[in-house]
Order: sequence, then structure tokens, then C-alpha cells
Amino acid sequence: MPVLPSPSDQAERLIALGATGPLGPDVLRKEAAALPDRPGLLVVGGARPSDLAPLLRRAGRPGFVVEDMTDVDDFVPVVEVPDAPVWLLEDPDRGDDLANASPAEAQVVFDGGGRTPLLLTEGIQWVLQVPEVLERNRCFMTIGSRLRKPTGRLDARTPAVWISNGTGRDGRDRRDAPKVGWCWWNNRHTWLGFASAAHRTTAA
Repeated sequence: MPVLPSPSDQAERLIALGATGPLGPDVLRKEAAALPDRPGLLVVGGARPSDLAPLLRRAGRPGFVVEDMTDVDDFVPVVEVPDAPVWLLEDPDRGDDLANASPAEAQVVFDGGGRTPLLLTEGIQWVLQVPEVLERNRCFMTIGSRLRKPTGRLDARTPAVWISNGTGRDGRDRRDAPKVGWCWWNNRHTWLGFASAAHRTTAA
């Protein structure tokens, strides 16, 4: 995986992109500077996928959320995340080794310990920092985020970040653009891994 710059350098990139979420530039700089200065992804908590996705770029085209995912911001963490404005996501991995597993099967692997699946917002922020993480036929799901129905049950859709082929409702103008979409909980896809990390670390 590409090497990530320091948290402070990542903060400056997010500021330049207008991707600071609920934090202003000065607050983000301060919070990023307080994180451990070691490799990892700077994550802004509270950022909304619908705001972040259009900031993605690939092949000169902006990212987008699929038309039938108007509720993308309602997908919430189903894993433990820090109660902090920012955190460091350590050792992020695209999960290529889990390609062609279903989300249900990948969850069994994560339940075995050692890794935690990424949130959708974490996955998008990762691609914002290092766009080359997203490769054709090497994209990823982010099953740390799910949509909970009013009944309390989880929606069968699971979010993912991949590359549009410009077909169907995407439209030809979106071919090769970064795409936020979803797949079914029990379906397999050879080109989708399952992004995960070792830890989420906050300031001391």
C-alpha cells in the first residue's frame, strides 16, 4: 500500500480539498498535530460520505455516490470508533486477500480478531489522501459502516468504494470515476476486497 504522509501533512491536504468535515482548518491542524507521529491515516470523525465523495478524483473525473444510495449518510459505524474529533487509522489495508468473499464471510474473518473493518468515511478519506489505493479490479468494501433499519435490523446493503465503468445510470461521462456504492451482504465479487486496519489511535 502507498506510504501515507504525516498526520499534519494529511491535514493540509484535507484543508486544501475542503474536506475538513465539521472541523475548521485551525482545529484540524491542532488535532492532527496532537496525534502520534507514526504511519497511519488521519481520519476526521463526523465527516459525511455525501460531502466527501465528490472530492475524489480519478482520470480527471470527480467521485460520486450511486443514485440509489440517497441514504448514504445514514450508514453508521457498527464497530467501535473513538469518541474524538480525529484519529489515526493504523496499518490500513485494502483486503485483496479477501476478494471474492461475501461481506458475511469477511465479517467472520474480522470477528476472529486482529483487524477491524474500515468505515465508509475512512475508506473515502484514504482515497482522498492516496488516490492510487483505488485500482481497477482492486477496489474495496467498507463493512464497518451499515444502515440500521427502524426495526433495529441491519440493511442488507454494504458500502464500497470502486471505479465506475460508465454503464447504466452512472452514464458514460462517469467512466473511470471513483464511485461510492453498495453490494448485498451475501454476494461475492472478485474485484472487491475488504478494507481493514490494525487500530484506531487517538491523541495521548
